[in-house]
Amino acid sequence: MSNVVPLKTPPALAVKDLTTGLRIRGAWHEAVRGVSFEVAPRETVALVGESGCGKSLTAMSVMGLLPAKVGKILTGSVTVDGREMVGLAERELESLRGNLVSMIFQEPMTSLNPVLPVGFQIAETLRRHRGLDGAAARAEVLRLMNRVQIPAAARRIDDYPHQFSGGMRQRVMIAMAVACRPKVLLADEPTTALDVTIQAQVLNLLAELQAEDGMAVLFITHNLGVVASIAQRVVVMYGGDVVETAQVEDFFARPSHPYSAALLSSVPRADRRPEALEPIPGQVPTLLQMPAGCRFQSRCPQVMARCVERPPLVPVGGRADHRMRCWLGVPAGAEGEGA
Repeated sequence: MSNVVPLKTPPALAVKDLTTGLRIRGAWHEAVRGVSFEVAPRETVALVGESGCGKSLTAMSVMGLLPAKVGKILTGSVTVDGREMVGLAERELESLRGNLVSMIFQEPMTSLNPVLPVGFQIAETLRRHRGLDGAAARAEVLRLMNRVQIPAAARRIDDYPHQFSGGMRQRVMIAMAVACRPKVLLADEPTTALDVTIQAQVLNLLAELQAEDGMAVLFITHNLGVVASIAQRVVVMYGGDVVETAQVEDFFARPSHPYSAALLSSVPRADRRPEALEPIPGQVPTLLQMPAGCRFQSRCPQVMARCVERPPLVPVGGRADHRMRCWLGVPAGAEGEGA
């Protein structure tokens, strides 16, 4: 049985039982394990967790950008606007990436080509997917640069990435990502390297573009403050597992999984003293050290004997839209749903 709570509208992005493997020392290891979630048009779902929890690898799996020979989707399904992505040939994926589904990568300075003007790089998507070239492509690039609020776009269209600030480079990346009005936009920590003021500007820009184009947005972040301001739903990942899903208000009011509660307890707050912070002990295990059952067991303050088995994803308080993967939510002797 699927762990996904059906949405009222057909999802723009549906990930079902996705398992992605990485090849280490000649053997395949499950780096993403049975992940399921959906994102509706105009909805923002935040994918949260520490570094190494599988967030970016999930996004790369959706995009079909796994590193050749060392990464592959082992099982599961990824559909974008009803189109199955898993199993497509590279040529078919190239026709969909940037067109049907697009991605803003984490660090624009390493994603942009340093020896090509930004206008030329934005135009690549237009040439590939919309057949624009020459003056038509340049005019559309200028429209996109103005749309993402790059000042003096006509003068800066031929500038190089190093001539832009971090916030302006991120706007260039956003222009490239939305050039073809994709149905689904994956944003992989697009504000991590920006100061708070620029971060707010970029988030507002993304919200405006989403409202205009009706995109579904999967926003990958470890910043829970950003989650509270932009997302409607939250999917928490740990060790490649989805450990909790909830509406954003419910998540912050009633975090149920021990990992979710620990994440929130480790965030500085203005209404409490710094010494009240409770950092999570240890770190995310490597794939070679990952336990077979609950992957949080080595750091969990409520670990019990049953945690050597993988817990199911069960409703919290009888609510279908709030679930957690923890034996604490399963009565003794019961197996739960969707293990």
